[in-house]
Amino acid sequence: MNPNLSDWDDDLPPEPEEAYQDLLRALKRKSGFGLFFVQCTPGEADKFIVKLPQEIPQKKIAVLRLVEAIDNLYQPVAEFVKDKQIDILLIKGLEYSLYKYEKRNFGEITEGQFSNLTSVPHILNHLNQQRERFRDDFPITFVFLLRSFSISYFIHRAPDFFDWRSGVFELPTTPEVVIEESYRILYEGEDEEYEELNLEQKIEKLLEIQDLLQPKFQTETRKSILLLELGKLLVTINEYEAALAYYNKALIIQPDFYKLWQERAYVFIFFARYEEAIINYKKALQINSDSCEAWFYRGFALQNLGSHQEAAKSYLQAVKIKPNSYEAWYYRALALMSLGNYKKALVSLEQVLKIKPNFYRAWYSRGLSLERLGQFEEALVSYDQAVKIKPNFLLAWYYKGIVLRNLGRYEDVLIFYERAAKIKPNNYDDWYCQGIILGKLGRYREAIASYNQALKIKPTSHEAWYESSHVLRKLGYYQEAINSFAQAVKNDPNFYKTNYIKIIIFQICKLLLIVVKMLPKLINFFKILLKLMVLRR
Repeated sequence: MNPNLSDWDDDLPPEPEEAYQDLLRALKRKSGFGLFFVQCTPGEADKFIVKLPQEIPQKKIAVLRLVEAIDNLYQPVAEFVKDKQIDILLIKGLEYSLYKYEKRNFGEITEGQFSNLTSVPHILNHLNQQRERFRDDFPITFVFLLRSFSISYFIHRAPDFFDWRSGVFELPTTPEVVIEESYRILYEGEDEEYEELNLEQKIEKLLEIQDLLQPKFQTETRKSILLLELGKLLVTINEYEAALAYYNKALIIQPDFYKLWQERAYVFIFFARYEEAIINYKKALQINSDSCEAWFYRGFALQNLGSHQEAAKSYLQAVKIKPNSYEAWYYRALALMSLGNYKKALVSLEQVLKIKPNFYRAWYSRGLSLERLGQFEEALVSYDQAVKIKPNFLLAWYYKGIVLRNLGRYEDVLIFYERAAKIKPNNYDDWYCQGIILGKLGRYREAIASYNQALKIKPTSHEAWYESSHVLRKLGYYQEAINSFAQAVKNDPNFYKTNYIKIIIFQICKLLLIVVKMLPKLINFFKILLKLMVLRR
C-alpha cells in the first residue's frame, strides 16, 4: 500500500510565513471581544508589534507592555484603553507575573515540566474570575504574546479564561531571528553578571536560552555556546548538577572549546572534587594556555589539596597573563605563607595593595607575615590598616593584641580586648585574654570578672579555671583558688601529667587550710584540757 503523502503534509507544522498569514487572517476577520494567544520569542514579538499595524491598517492597534509582575490585569487595561479607540490590544510581558511562581529547581524548568504546578498564580486566578468583565467591558480583541511555557500555564492553571480563546498561534522562529537572538545572548553573557539578576530575571534568561536551543536550524557551534551560558546561569543559583549536565552535552558537540572545560572544572571545585577540577583545567590550558582564570582556579584546587608549591606556580602564571589580577597575587601570597616563605609572600601582598589598597584581608595577611618575621611594629601598622578599612574584622584585632602583648604594651592590649568584647560579647578568647592582661597589670578583681565571663561562655575551659586560681591566690582567696584549680584538673585529663608538682602543692595547701580552720578549735580544746589538769591538782 502506497503511503498518502498529502496526509504527511497535514501533520507537518506550518512554515513561518504560513503561520503568520493564518494569524493575520484571523485578526482581520475578528471584531469585538476575542482572545488570541500567540506563542513566540520576545524577539519575534517585537517584530510582530512593529509589523502588524502595517499589515492591518484598517484596525486600531495598541500595545500594552508589562515590565513587572502584576496580580490584576483588568485595572491596567481599563486605564490604558480609557478614551481610546482600540480594535486590537497586544499584551506583552505577562510572563513576569508567572516567573515568581516557579518554585521548582531550574533543571526541571529547562525540561519544560510546567504541568505539575501546585499553585495558581494570582494573575491567572484573576483572569479566571474576571473573564465575563473583560468580555462585557472591553469590546477589544486581546492578543497575548507569550512564551511556550506561558501557554502551558494558561492551559493548566487558567482553563476558564483559556476556553474562551478565539485562536492559538505559534510564530515559528526564523533562522535570521535565531542568529540575532543567539548573538544577543552570547554578547550579554560576556558583559552581564548573571549574579546580579534577580530570580525572575534568571528564569527569563534561562527560558530565552532554552527556546533558542530548540530550532532545527541552530548551528552546533552556537548550541555549544548557548549550553555553556545555560550552565553558567545555573551555577549562579547553585544548580551545579544541572550545570554539569549541560557542560557535558556541550563538550560532546565541541570538545575543543576551552571555556567548557574551564566552567566544568569550576563545578568540580564546588563539589570539592579537586583532582577532577585539575584534570579539566589541564584540558582547558592545553587548548588555551593564556587563560588567566584557568591558571588561577587550578592554583586554588592545588592549594586545597595541600600542593602549595604547585599552587604558587599556577598563580604566578595567572599574574603573568593578567598582572592586575589582585586575586591571583593574593592567593599566591597565601600559598607562599603556607610554605613559610613570608618574604616572598610580602612581595606578592605589596602587588595586591598596589592594585587594591583597600583590600583589608591583604593588610591582615601582610601583618601576619611581618609578625612571623619578627617585625612587630610593621605588623601593627598593617593590622591597623586592616581594622581601619573594616572595623569589625576580629581576626585583625586579635592578632594585633598578640603583637602588643609580645611588645609588652599591656595597656594598649587591654583597650583592644575591651573593644573586641563589645563587638562580639560572646567570644570566649577575648574575655580570657582580657583576664590575662588585667592580671599582668595587677588589676586582679577585674581579671576575675573577665575570667568569670569567659567561663560563662566556656565552662569547661581548664585554662580559664587555672588562670583564675592564680589570681584568686594573689587576692588571698585561698579556698576559692583551690576550688578553681580543682576545676582545671577536672576539665583536662592531661593536667595531672603537665602540672603534677603544682597539684601536690595545692593538695598540701588544701590540708593546711583545713588545719588553719581547725586551729581555733584545737586551741580552745587545749585550754579546756589545761584547766581540767589544774583543777585535778
